[in-house]
Amino acid sequence: MVKVAIYCRLSDEDKNKSIPTSDSESIQNQKNMLTKYSLDQGWSIYKIYSDDDFSGLDSDRPEWNNMIQEAQEKKFNIILCKSQARFTRDMEVVEKYFHNKFIEWGIRFIGLADSSDTLNKGNKKQRQINGLVNEWYCEDVSENIKSVFDVKRNEGKFIGSFACYGYKKDPENKNNLLIDDETAQVIKMIFEWYLEGYGTQHIAYMLNEKRIFNPTKYKQNVGLNFKNSSAKNNFGLWNKTTVKRILKNEMYIGNMIQGKRKKVSYKSKKIISTPQEEWIRIENTHEPIISKETFNEVQRRISSRQRSTGKGQAHIFSTKVKCLDCGSTMNKVTTFRGNKRYIYLRCKTYSLGNKNLCTSHSIRLDELEEIITERIIKYINSYLDENSIINKLKSESNLNNKFEKMKNEISSIMQKIDQNSLILKNLYIDKVKANITNEQFIELNNSFLDEKNQLLKRKEELNKNINEFIENSKNINKWSEIVKKYKGFKQINHIIVNEFIDYIEIGEKNKDSGQKIKLHWLF
Repeated sequence: MVKVAIYCRLSDEDKNKSIPTSDSESIQNQKNMLTKYSLDQGWSIYKIYSDDDFSGLDSDRPEWNNMIQEAQEKKFNIILCKSQARFTRDMEVVEKYFHNKFIEWGIRFIGLADSSDTLNKGNKKQRQINGLVNEWYCEDVSENIKSVFDVKRNEGKFIGSFACYGYKKDPENKNNLLIDDETAQVIKMIFEWYLEGYGTQHIAYMLNEKRIFNPTKYKQNVGLNFKNSSAKNNFGLWNKTTVKRILKNEMYIGNMIQGKRKKVSYKSKKIISTPQEEWIRIENTHEPIISKETFNEVQRRISSRQRSTGKGQAHIFSTKVKCLDCGSTMNKVTTFRGNKRYIYLRCKTYSLGNKNLCTSHSIRLDELEEIITERIIKYINSYLDENSIINKLKSESNLNNKFEKMKNEISSIMQKIDQNSLILKNLYIDKVKANITNEQFIELNNSFLDEKNQLLKRKEELNKNINEFIENSKNINKWSEIVKKYKGFKQINHIIVNEFIDYIEIGEKNKDSGQKIKLHWLF
């Protein structure tokens, strides 16, 4: 007795058709048509398989795979579809099943609308041509969709399925983003905590302590059908990777960043990351949650590898203190004298072990805090008169002076890079002469290469910041407000340091002249 398996499929492209014949593609109409045909032929219907919202290229269709398994088990003789394209649009699948597996299993395939019939040997070339045409159709559709998406991306329109944490889709315009007040507050907390010196791991801990759900869990709780294949748990817990990803996301300053990932091809579901230079970046497309100044300071700290203490918080000058002589970052070291603990900042080059390259430049952290506090108070007091504030800031915001400062800093950076290269050469000579061990050479070499990379990054930042200097020169009142805001402050903290100081240089102690401490102000 002839047993027939009926297979129906509908994809998004079918649902979105606006032509009058679109109803003929519906699942129910396919079932009605194929059932009637089977009964007219006197065939017994074994089962009706149906996949809704699946592409003809998708090999993970659940009902389709179930049907293939039962075909292999020879539970029916015929597979009946509305057309060959309903069964598959993949040419490789056509060859695998129509001309190989189905012959082995004794299965006949019939496509009603396009007269595709594997019982008809003369029909083989037509089936192959149909397979190619169907695959070309998928490729053309894929390219057309990609082109439309690229146009929208370049116009700064959001095309993602889900808005990033902190935002929501505009119900009146799905390509526009609006601030989600609830999660935006979490974003602000994360940036504030990082600027206060807390590390990403400790920030994750504090968010979990407050029982705030992570982005994946939050989206699921508000009813979004969001899935995260890389999620490490189902409890909604934060981790440092999620926190760092948020801290580096330009979406929070109003810039639309898209095209970070793409499919390998229209025939594959595999997603790969794209190089950063290929991302589509459009500025000022939506309301920012974080100011550009805050974001840029966070990026500077991340690139400088700010490190927190065992309590999760970095010291208030973290990443801002440098050796006046070799330019390397000052490391924090802790010593004990009896029951008392003392925290010092010491030249990184010296701390790494080769004392021929630099001296310690050591300074106690609490003493540095006192000195910087006094300097900031004097700096603020010198601007107490509002007219003096405006006049001084106008002179310091003069565009030519800004450009000159940038040029001087770039020149200084190039000199430091040259010095760095010379030190690396001397290191190699020391290694050859056996003045230092191979392990010391590797450690110091890596350290100075890292320092060189940081200098090159700083040079790149300076070249990119010209427009920001122009913008700042037009916004003199901003600096005036900062000075007035901290008038009479009692205790120095991360925020005050970040508002006033670009970086600090520490000289070596001198019995006659003392220790030189040079502040580089932000304005």
